[in-house]
Amino acid sequence: MKHVGEESLESLTPAEEFGSEVRHARVAHGWTQTQLAHRLHFQQPYVSRVEQGKVLASADFADQCDRVFGTPGTFARWRQRAADAGTPVWFIPYLELERKATAIRSFSSIFVMGILQTPEYAEAVYRAAHPEETSTQIKDRVDRRMRRRELLDKAAPPSIWAILHESVLWSGVGGPEVMREQLRHLVAVSEHPRIDVQVFPVSSGSPPWGRPFIVLSQQDGTDVLYEETYERGRMTNTVEAVRGARTAYERLCADALPRHDSLALIRHVMEAYSHESHPRPLSRDMGEVFSQRRLRRMPRMGPRTRGYRHRPHKGQ
Repeated sequence: MKHVGEESLESLTPAEEFGSEVRHARVAHGWTQTQLAHRLHFQQPYVSRVEQGKVLASADFADQCDRVFGTPGTFARWRQRAADAGTPVWFIPYLELERKATAIRSFSSIFVMGILQTPEYAEAVYRAAHPEETSTQIKDRVDRRMRRRELLDKAAPPSIWAILHESVLWSGVGGPEVMREQLRHLVAVSEHPRIDVQVFPVSSGSPPWGRPFIVLSQQDGTDVLYEETYERGRMTNTVEAVRGARTAYERLCADALPRHDSLALIRHVMEAYSHESHPRPLSRDMGEVFSQRRLRRMPRMGPRTRGYRHRPHKGQ
């Protein structure tokens, strides 16, 4: 991706390096920025910002470059490499599986899952985890996380099923305003036909799987388990591990609030953040309201759900 005679590779940011390739390809074809913009179906100011490296091009922009320059997949690969720059080496395999997944099932007991985070929430998470980093370094981390949302813009996006422990809603990450906007975002994304959000209430007791985990379903029908640890995540596709995770997820779904009640609880907490600097968890009376709603719905959920609700877990 580097042209001889230009700035050293170390002096270019990933976005600048990609922009340089776009500029060289355009000049080689004898086109102005306006002519290229017309062919790409993008505005000229955007093309200019990409070439200058002021913004990393979108995935669609890279695909259009491959089309007009006749370089199938080349600009797309360069752009993806630029997007992944700075990402820990151990996390890149996960990102590759995430982009190809047909379904993503997530259980979060600490934070909202990455793809569903707002920029402000993600910034607060990163600042707490990396207090020694500069604002620029934190911004780069946030930008990389926000780019993961691009998979929802695909022609065939994966289905996302996110179960959040209720404590995540009351965690206060970034303060009341940040939490309020994060919860509003969760309600908004729940309208996406491929996204489901449920809340695992504290009234359900200990979850069958305490730590955060994700199950990625691939196009070939296989599943991969990703688990969070303190320092890094780990992936496995062993039959035993994946089967255990899927079983735990079914139990989590059974004990979580139904979608309608989950959204009602999220809205309730969002309202609490709007009126209090330090919102408190649901009162016992309010908790009983949600519990009664849930009990009324349980007969319609079938015998399997009722069985999971009362079946003792192994080892407990």
